[in-house]
Amino acid sequence: MYLTINGIEKSFVNEKKERVKVLDNINIEAEKGSFVSIVGPSGCGKSTLLYLIAGLDRPDAGDIRVAGQKVKKPGPERVVVFQEAGLFPWLTVLENVTYGLKLKKMSKAEAEAKALEVLKMVHLSRYVDSYPHQLSGGMKQRVAIARALVMEPDILLMDEPFSALDEQTRMVLHKELIEIWRKTKVTIFFITHNIREAVQLSEKVVVFATRPGKIKDIISVPSMKDGVMPDSVTLHTEQKVLSILQEEIEKVLKEEMGDDYSFKTGPVHRNDSGDMGSHI
Repeated sequence: MYLTINGIEKSFVNEKKERVKVLDNINIEAEKGSFVSIVGPSGCGKSTLLYLIAGLDRPDAGDIRVAGQKVKKPGPERVVVFQEAGLFPWLTVLENVTYGLKLKKMSKAEAEAKALEVLKMVHLSRYVDSYPHQLSGGMKQRVAIARALVMEPDILLMDEPFSALDEQTRMVLHKELIEIWRKTKVTIFFITHNIREAVQLSEKVVVFATRPGKIKDIISVPSMKDGVMPDSVTLHTEQKVLSILQEEIEKVLKEEMGDDYSFKTGPVHRNDSGDMGSHI
């Protein structure tokens, strides 16, 4: 396997000086070029795991290996796209995308040529001279994705990158992300609260249990024919994920609202927005 996550455990100290376990014995394997999504209740450690893969933090136990090499620190082969685009407001789109390349001492001409190629991929060629405040939320996220892709990472780590966007923009970016994934063959780890998003994008959905974060199940998503999954297959897979999450969602709600609260699910139906699971 290209990426292996073995027995990962992680704890933090809270404001009461108590040690709280966030991740408990996490084991995941991913092949090179695969697309894996992680879903689970808020606070179950999804983002923490992503940061451990990125090398932004260290686990208390276990290890993470990429191509057999243990992850000990951040590296150019692992790039993170965060929920917020995090663009430099004083730089243009082109300057934002070339920023990392210039830090690598690449010539301006070569950096701009690579950036323009990637910006074309995310359909932003017309906005190279624009500043972040002149862009929509979806366009800013495209710039963030371009800034990550221009570094030619082997693994793209995405932490709820579309959660703040409207549904129509999200659908467009879903399509673009799938096209980019197929073209670049990059391995993608994608964190989301949205069950439909996870099912429609991924080859594999890892379902986390609530605190401390554990793997409750790993679901393989049927492969899409010509890039389109039949609605019946999508709905069946979504219902399967939601049924697994039901107990975990109820635990979280009871913590917040007391034992009188009861969370029940019925058959999954599409609503006008197509948004499912964003309330988790």
